[in-house]
Amino acid sequence: MYDTVSQQAVERAILVGLSLPGVSLLETEDTLNELALLAETAGAEVVHRIIQDRTSPNPTFFIGRGKAEELAETVQTKKANVVIFDDDLSPAQTRNLETLLDVKIIDRSRIILDIFASRAKTRESQTQVELAQLVYMLPRLTRQWTHLSRQASGGSTGGVGTRGPGETQLEVDRRATRRRIIILKHALERISKQRSVERKGRDDLFRVALVGYTNAGKSTLMKALSGADVLVEDRLFATLDSITRRVSLGYNREILLTDTVGFIKKLPHHLVASFRGTLEEAIEANLLLHVVDASHPACHEHIATVIDVLGDLDIAENPILMVFNKVDQIQDPDYQRVLESESPDGIFISAQTGEGLDDLKWAIYNRLEDERTTLNLQIPQSEGKLLSELYRIGEILNTVYEGNNVLLEIKLSRQNAHRLVPNGRFQSATPA
Repeated sequence: MYDTVSQQAVERAILVGLSLPGVSLLETEDTLNELALLAETAGAEVVHRIIQDRTSPNPTFFIGRGKAEELAETVQTKKANVVIFDDDLSPAQTRNLETLLDVKIIDRSRIILDIFASRAKTRESQTQVELAQLVYMLPRLTRQWTHLSRQASGGSTGGVGTRGPGETQLEVDRRATRRRIIILKHALERISKQRSVERKGRDDLFRVALVGYTNAGKSTLMKALSGADVLVEDRLFATLDSITRRVSLGYNREILLTDTVGFIKKLPHHLVASFRGTLEEAIEANLLLHVVDASHPACHEHIATVIDVLGDLDIAENPILMVFNKVDQIQDPDYQRVLESESPDGIFISAQTGEGLDDLKWAIYNRLEDERTTLNLQIPQSEGKLLSELYRIGEILNTVYEGNNVLLEIKLSRQNAHRLVPNGRFQSATPA
């Protein structure tokens, strides 16, 4: 894995962003503010910011040549030792910028990967981060061998004794990286299968997953609802590993609640792919709670970003309940009324103070009830295992013993109804 910036001495960073057609300056500034938070989370000190208006990125330096030369002067005057770009750079752009600026060049994906590496604590998250890092690094391996090309003189032939070893070593590195990627993918597949087995063991409970923008308060909500001792920190990507806990809704109902990794703008696609196993808890959930920081001025953009990532996971059409958190931090009551009018079915809460949590539990309960069906069953008493399972996971509305049969009126989830009494088996037209 890469050494994280946070493990090194504090570095002085300059942030660089592009304002492209169709993107307002306000949006560009907002993403640069977010980049500053990422930089600070990784342990850097932001000493300067640069935004350039362009119709498209420059293929050589990402920013224009003149702006790149101006940036080189700013690096000297600000005594910066790292420049962080708000978009992904090509290997050629990174190489050209390093040559011109003579400092470390980092793009948005790299700094997110650095933060994830410092947050990964379990075997699964460490495997996921390493996989994402290697996928990111593979096309950039040529940068490590530019010292060989500098030995060459005399045009494109490269000189005697310089071409072969460099190319051979580079290809060795590429093969080793590809092999490691395959190994890590297989490891994640095994972990995913294990998770699938664990989920089958708890099919009787309604599953709810927390999704949302990073730092929206999902972990605080998890702790408030479950009482579980989970990490709660006011920082980006505090949670990487999914955490599942039982939560009582009252009304004699329990659910399984899962916290997942937070999303962010311009989240690298290979990172989403690597964390798909963790996000399967969201993919398999009966209900998604989309947690929004209602106090954030860019909450609408955050909502759109989360919906885009859910689309990448093919679950944007799954049942979703909007949960607007941190209402205790909203300064303008009119702003909350606007949000309420835009999301009439949304629930407004403060996970920190407990405001609105009973309303949230009631909303989840109603969604759970919508997922349940009432059946009238006639089951032989000899089917003791089935009867025991039905009593354990269902809500028995009425019981009548008739000869060797048990007439049950029972309410249970459609999923469990299909699993335990498929194709109308044991169903009776006579109410119990």
